[in-house]
Amino acid sequence: MRYKILGRSGLRVSELCLGTMTFGDAWGWGAGQAECRQMFDAYAAAGGNFIDTANRYTDGQSEAIVGEFIAADRDHFVLATKYTLFDRKGDPNFAGNHRKNLARSLEGSLRRLNTDRIDLLWMHAWDGVTPVEEVMRALDDLVRAGKVMYVGVSDTPAWVVAQANTLAALRGWTPFVGLQIEYSLIQRTPERDLLPMARALDLAVTPWAILGRGILSGKYSQPEPPDSGRAAEWGILHERSMTIAAAVTKAAVSIGCSPAQVAINWLRQRPGVMVPILGARTPDQLRDNLGCLEHVLPAEIASLLDEASRIELGFPHEFLASQGVREAISGGTYDQIDFHRPPGG
Repeated sequence: MRYKILGRSGLRVSELCLGTMTFGDAWGWGAGQAECRQMFDAYAAAGGNFIDTANRYTDGQSEAIVGEFIAADRDHFVLATKYTLFDRKGDPNFAGNHRKNLARSLEGSLRRLNTDRIDLLWMHAWDGVTPVEEVMRALDDLVRAGKVMYVGVSDTPAWVVAQANTLAALRGWTPFVGLQIEYSLIQRTPERDLLPMARALDLAVTPWAILGRGILSGKYSQPEPPDSGRAAEWGILHERSMTIAAAVTKAAVSIGCSPAQVAINWLRQRPGVMVPILGARTPDQLRDNLGCLEHVLPAEIASLLDEASRIELGFPHEFLASQGVREAISGGTYDQIDFHRPPGG
């Protein structure tokens, strides 16, 4: 395991993050304590130090389990958790991005994790209501109080993130250093705005659902595929996704690794600081995921997968990339300019 700098910070995190939404069985489909221990130990043995959880995961079980596992060497691990999602259904102030929920949620997380600080606190999702000024000032207060070291943002429109970090820079508040998004060969729409923004603002990207909710693992390509699971529930078992899955499986056979390892390495080799979140349900799944560290995806195969899963970027990206517009905005000298960064970010 190698390490990466977490965006515009000095924090060192391992190149793969351990996601723990599966830690605990309160939701009826996660892992029990013994299996969680095996997954945690396998990840730590591989050199991993970056653990991701959330207040909402398995009704708080995930944080409690993670807190127990890291207690013996708390300072070694980079501990990330989240706020926004509800802890008590039916109470409007037990959810959202506002200051009251932030303070309440964080105190609950600190208790469950049995720690006095969070290394990275994510805003879990944009609620569309709370003013950006309130969010950034409230997060900055927690950093200044020593309860949070760094802050990140998850599942939020690019324009909101850009506004937030611009405001933080203007006011001298703590900026977001990481961006958590759904991103995989199945879900590439973040390439339109979120990923260019992340590179421009120097945000580390921690993608989730990296196997396309199981599609890229190859299990839906078997003679008797499962009729349930996250992919079926989300309605993404369609012709396009199965075509992409077939290309991943073919690539895996050609280079002698698993389809999951191919899908993860395609992500690891994307531009910018990319730290995929491993979200396994069993120790065997996690060990297979970690096996990606033993392989490098050949450029020609990465290019084939890129072509098989390509999306339309739409307006204004394709308009601005057209030859005529490029010539118009460069005075006919576009091909004579040496760009030190890709145009558009």
